[in-house]
Formats: sequence, structure tokens, C-alpha cells
Amino acid sequence: MQSFGIYIIGDEILSGKRQDAHLCFVIEALKTRGLQLSWANYLGDIPAQITASLKASMTRGDIVFSFGGIGATPDDYTRQCAADALGVPLVRHADAVAEIVAQYAEGAYPKRVLMADFPQGADLIPNPINRVAGFSVGLPNQKHTHYFVPGFPEMAHPMVEWVLDTHYKPLFHTQDYLESSIIVTEAGESDLIDLMNTMLKKYPMLKLFSLPKSNHRRTTELGLKGESAQVKQAIATLKTEVSRLGYPWEVL
Repeated sequence: MQSFGIYIIGDEILSGKRQDAHLCFVIEALKTRGLQLSWANYLGDIPAQITASLKASMTRGDIVFSFGGIGATPDDYTRQCAADALGVPLVRHADAVAEIVAQYAEGAYPKRVLMADFPQGADLIPNPINRVAGFSVGLPNQKHTHYFVPGFPEMAHPMVEWVLDTHYKPLFHTQDYLESSIIVTEAGESDLIDLMNTMLKKYPMLKLFSLPKSNHRRTTELGLKGESAQVKQAIATLKTEVSRLGYPWEVL
């Protein structure tokens, strides 16, 4: 299955002037549909960096949501960077123009209409708040996999949900996936490293995770995730091995 990823673009995020509201939203939006986020990248307003990142994820075939940088001001680079990543020009999209004019009438010109300039071949993502559309693109002769929405959460989040529900419903709840863990007490991560390595060798198809807790006693959440039958078997093994080492544990 293709990986889902996100780009969150803007110097204002990296400087702390604005707080990111997208990462947690996307994780939950995917989770409720039986999907998972594979990666997230925060990018500043550096065109070369944005273009290179987009080109790389397009080449991989990832399904990507990009937040921010699609406005009409001089520091909004994402539309041009997406075009550059594809090697195509920006062109004015007639349907996007119609949406902007329907919302703003004569106020659409001369500046707001710039937000209808998309990479050649782009499709629209409807904006339910102010009708200034986002857009999707893909490599030539391939399905669109990159979806560009505004940085404003009240606009971006329903647009992302529209994309998922319109284009990716066949993927919903199709993955055989389980995440399971136990809480090991009186043990820090260093006490469990050998056991972790043993588990990874025994169950190479699973991902292992270890999360130490900061409290009055040494506590570590230890778990595995992946195909459900293997996870169930691995967790049973993990419980047995933790008990053999003499550490108390409890199910999370």
C-alpha cells in the first residue's frame, strides 16, 4: 500500500509565530478510516527545498497532503514549487477562477484570481469556507497523489477529509493492523534492550516501540505493531520473557 505523508509549509511554523494544527488532525483523520500516517515534514519558505521535497515524494508515489503556501502573496511559493517539481508551467484554471469570482465578484481581480494559477493538469479540491480551491497533481499519465490545501485549519481540514472520502474510500479499513503493548515496571529501557533485540530477530516483520515513563518509579511501555496475528503471538512471547526476567508488567 502507498504511504501517506504530509508537508507543513511556512516559516511561521518553524519560528513559533503559529502553532501547527495539522499533524494531529491528519493522524486522527487517517486512523478513523483505518489508515496510518507514515511521515511528516516541516518545511520553511525555501523554494528549492520545497521543490526537491515534492519531487522526491512524487517519485516515490506517496499520497501526500501539503498545507500552506498556496495564497497570492509573494511569500507563497508552494504552487510554483509544485509546478517546478513536475516540470510544467503554472496556468490559470478556469474552474478555480469561476469559484473565486462567485465568492468575491469584482473583488476577485486583480489579486485574488492569482490563487487560481495551478500547475498545468491540476484538478480542484473544493474549499467549503471561501471557495478558493486547493489543487491536486500527479506525475504525467499517473493518478494524482499530491493534494495542496491552505494553511488555515478551518479550510484545510474539511478539504483533506473530502479528498480521503472521494478518492481513497477503497483503502479504508483494508489493512490487517494491530498495535499492542504492556507496561513494564521496575525496568528502564536499558534493562530491556537485549529483550528488544531478541524480539526484533524473532518477529522481523513487526515494528517494536519502547516509551519510558517519567514518574516516581522506573516504567517502560513496550509494544509491537503490525499484522494482527503476528502481534498477538509476539505480545504473548513478550509477556513470557518479561516475566522470566523478573519484571512486573501489566496490560496497558
